[in-house]
Amino acid sequence: MNPRVQDVKYTHPYKLIITFNNGELKEFDFINYLKYPVYEKLKNPEFCNTVKVFMGTAVWDEDIDFAPDTLYLESKPLLVPAK
Repeated sequence: MNPRVQDVKYTHPYKLIITFNNGELKEFDFINYLKYPVYEKLKNPEFCNTVKVFMGTAVWDEDIDFAPDTLYLESKPLLVPAK
């Protein structure tokens, strides 16, 4: 099983910055998903800002989400500056 979402923030255009429960910080670009009717609401950046974590994944409302494995496997690692 892949890591699950611990924290999520929306950044425009159509990207999520995700912290996974293993400490990894990654960026998920969902622009290619917007062609599917189920993700139609995500074309609105204001709606995208309502993203939250629920049950280890990123969700909007009760009917829009991405599988946690999709978020992990399709996202790109972000470099975290040294402290």
